[in-house]
Amino acid sequence: MPNPDAPKVLVIATGGTIAGVQNAPGTLGAYRAGTLTADQITASVPELSRYARVETEQFSNVASTLVTPEMWVRLAKRINAVLERRDLAGVVVTHGTDRLEETAFFLYLTVRSSKPVVVVGAQRPATGISPDGPINLLSAVRTAASPKAVQKGVMVVMDDRILSARESRKLYQRTGGFSTGDMGMLGVVASQGPEFFFAPVRRFGERSEFDLNGVDTLPKVELTMSYPGGTGHTFTTNPQGVVVATTGMTTAENATYRALRQTGVVVVTAFTSGENANGGGGGGDGPPAPARPDTTARRDSVATPATPPVPPAVAALHLTPTKARILLMVALTKTKNPREVQRIFNEY
Repeated sequence: MPNPDAPKVLVIATGGTIAGVQNAPGTLGAYRAGTLTADQITASVPELSRYARVETEQFSNVASTLVTPEMWVRLAKRINAVLERRDLAGVVVTHGTDRLEETAFFLYLTVRSSKPVVVVGAQRPATGISPDGPINLLSAVRTAASPKAVQKGVMVVMDDRILSARESRKLYQRTGGFSTGDMGMLGVVASQGPEFFFAPVRRFGERSEFDLNGVDTLPKVELTMSYPGGTGHTFTTNPQGVVVATTGMTTAENATYRALRQTGVVVVTAFTSGENANGGGGGGDGPPAPARPDTTARRDSVATPATPPVPPAVAALHLTPTKARILLMVALTKTKNPREVQRIFNEY
């Protein structure tokens, strides 16, 4: 029976496999992502009413590969607005898994509330054999309704595991395919409800400095790859920032990205696995050299201009390259100073 005293939870649907329908239901065949509505998804799990008074909202209904940064901004603004409601305990966002980790991390950075926000998806369509969407949605709603989930930041709930959105990532396309690497699993959804054993310590939620008021589009940031024999990527029109996925760059790559930094492009290096925690001290070139006396050679009593110092690179700490790109996009809405950007990467 529905619980009239249960907390209120808003389910915001964006599409994805969790809303997917097959041409031939009950098979292993192809399906159309983003077909069922938010009301249809929640109605298929009547058990939800035991744990929450569920409201629904249809934000979009697309495969997650069609989600854009502009949609991230609109979604974060909407969540920030609805969480101001005193009667709302938390929000659940249903989402396709291909881009779930990116949307979840953006919300982790920009939702400025202590109330829980849970992003959830499915690896099997709703009409498939043994769909995982219903149990994932139930676990997500139970988590969003729980007082224990307050002050835990944006989370991803999949396969009865509660993952921090900062660390969650999709490793493979089947159930159990989401993980957090060496760290980031906060707890589990047990038979009695969510149980937390860890909490994130970096900045998020109410402590976030990222205010999206007045922001409709995000700065352009490119993602590039370093590899043996690489020479670095050059652009016809330079972006505002570049993230390089690398475990160590070639001499030619170093020269290319050094030249980009000289033009004002903020360059971030991120370990390809996202597991590295070294760096963060102010950039790949180290601290600026101490000032020296001007010994510039003079010709006809005119001094040769000194070469301006190269802005430092920024090091990402325990972030995948895709998430480093998102953090750089958000950071660039506040500053273009690479040392200030490094401070942001050290704190978030």
